[in-house]
Amino acid sequence: MIDYDNTTDFPLDTELLERIVTHLDAGDIELVVTDDDTIRTLNREHRGIDKPTDVLSFPYEPMPMAPIGSVVVNADRVSKVARELKHDDMQEFALLFIHGMLHLLGYDHETDDGEMRAEEARLIALFDLPASLIVRTEKEG
Repeated sequence: MIDYDNTTDFPLDTELLERIVTHLDAGDIELVVTDDDTIRTLNREHRGIDKPTDVLSFPYEPMPMAPIGSVVVNADRVSKVARELKHDDMQEFALLFIHGMLHLLGYDHETDDGEMRAEEARLIALFDLPASLIVRTEKEG
């Protein structure tokens, strides 16, 4: 189950998001949809990076009946990138959501040997989505 906190007017495809969470057998999560200013503050406070980002994940301490964590998605960034890459907003949102969910589940593309990239690729194919965040970031670098 997803507990939604959408502080924007971004229209969510909750059916797709629920299918992703169900497929990952992730348990309960919180999804926060926010804007550049709010995510910039979160990024500064929690990562020491004073700029907006596209997605953040906050795993919670394991407790019975509690969500596994929060995924925070920047709706401003979603719309901008979707326009640039010529796919729809919800496809971009789903890519970021999957990326955030995988972090909640313990994946870390900065330290692993490609496991997160492989799992992202599998999910992208399964849900018929465009190129992943990791793949796009690698091409930029």
